[in-house]
Amino acid sequence: MKTPKFGKVGVLAGGPSNEREVSLNSGKAVYEALIGCGCDAILLDVKNDICDIIAASAIDMAFIALHGRFGEDGTVQGILEDMGLPYTGSGVEASRLAIDKIASKDAFVRCAIPVPKYAVFEGGDFNTKSFRSLGWPVVVKPQFEGSSIGLSIAGDEDTLEAAVNKALEYGDKVLVEECIIGRELTVGILGDKALPVIEIVASQGVYDYEAKYKDPATRYLVPAPIDGDISELASLLGKKSHKALGCRSFSRVDMMLDKSGRIFVLEVNTIPGMTARSLLPKAAAAAGIDFGALCIKLLEDAAKNFKSGAKPYYGSKEK
Repeated sequence: MKTPKFGKVGVLAGGPSNEREVSLNSGKAVYEALIGCGCDAILLDVKNDICDIIAASAIDMAFIALHGRFGEDGTVQGILEDMGLPYTGSGVEASRLAIDKIASKDAFVRCAIPVPKYAVFEGGDFNTKSFRSLGWPVVVKPQFEGSSIGLSIAGDEDTLEAAVNKALEYGDKVLVEECIIGRELTVGILGDKALPVIEIVASQGVYDYEAKYKDPATRYLVPAPIDGDISELASLLGKKSHKALGCRSFSRVDMMLDKSGRIFVLEVNTIPGMTARSLLPKAAAAAGIDFGALCIKLLEDAAKNFKSGAKPYYGSKEK
């Protein structure tokens, strides 16, 4: 591989969010891959002191490996834009929209992208009657957290209030959505193309934080063993979801396939995990793109976006 010339690349990892440890793992993997590809790279463990750290390191480009708030909510993207530095991934507004599970659901609905039925709880007196139309069980999530942090499944009214209270520990609003019974799929987007669909099989049936990062029995089937027409639909919905939020370069779109063959989009991750266990690299590998080449591709996109100053397009309804 020809040694790419990006100047000094700072891999931003860690951060102050609840996903700090996951981010450090992603950052280390990306850093090692870039070094292996001949890049001049440095791993930067950042918290709220990012401006001072970047100034001291004198980087020319940022590879963002920060998960959760600060990294995926547009904050670090805005800082880097103010500093005049190119960076990987989506821009400020798309990042803000994608991390907000409630706002992104609304955007999907406007673009005719199928989502589970949902309701929002915001403070005040708790009343289970507000959620009865969703049926049982329901999935309860904080508005902003990633990596399934704060997520619970409530099977009845007795367990719903506790699940909502757990989610409220992470913010003032909670998303309560219909629980789709079926198979969990994820579609990686790279450029304007969908990568091979992955099916996730959690040993306990719920793909929560433990299943994602600790349970060795969690299986990832790539390409997913699904019919070709379903795979095509999942890819189409992945691309539409990515575009509906104004994302650029790459993302990962999570969805559910129910028993009747219908697909429901759950959310878009603008900075998905970047480790050997992570889904986007697995999908890229299935498409013949190894981890190092994937990281280089993301840097190339960052340089191109910075040079062109291109703005993302929001709200596609293309079929």
